[in-house]
Amino acid sequence: MNDDARTNIGTPGPGSPASAELRDQVEHTREELGKTVEALAAKTDIKAQAKEKTAAVKDQAAEKAALVSEQIREKAGQAAQAVKDKTPDPLLEKTAQAAAQVRETAAAAGQYATDKTPDPLLERAGQAATVARANRTPLLVVGTALAVFLLVRRIRGRRR
Repeated sequence: MNDDARTNIGTPGPGSPASAELRDQVEHTREELGKTVEALAAKTDIKAQAKEKTAAVKDQAAEKAALVSEQIREKAGQAAQAVKDKTPDPLLEKTAQAAAQVRETAAAAGQYATDKTPDPLLERAGQAATVARANRTPLLVVGTALAVFLLVRRIRGRRR
């Protein structure tokens, strides 16, 4: 037996059906190996995993917030109804009458102030109100900052 015969023992020839099967197996193994490498790469991508977990937690938090908000609204409605049910009718009537009287008095006071205020001052007040409505957010920020400043100053004054 020569050397070529010994090395080719059990090896199919280039045109044999076993050769095609081996090529298919090699190709299949390569595909599986590629998928495995992709899966391992995905597992090591910590940034992507963190983003996925963050999105999941964010969604869960939003769902919980909506659920809790709905429960609070429901409980508040039930509490208001319970108070209304337990309040005697004469008291409800007196409260409604007092509220109507306060509204009437406030309207009368507003009308009186309007009647007694000079026209140029009314125009200026109207302009100031329009500007305030247009710049509501900055005014709220300034007002809050002023309140915090005064509160801090008052607290520091007590410590001295």
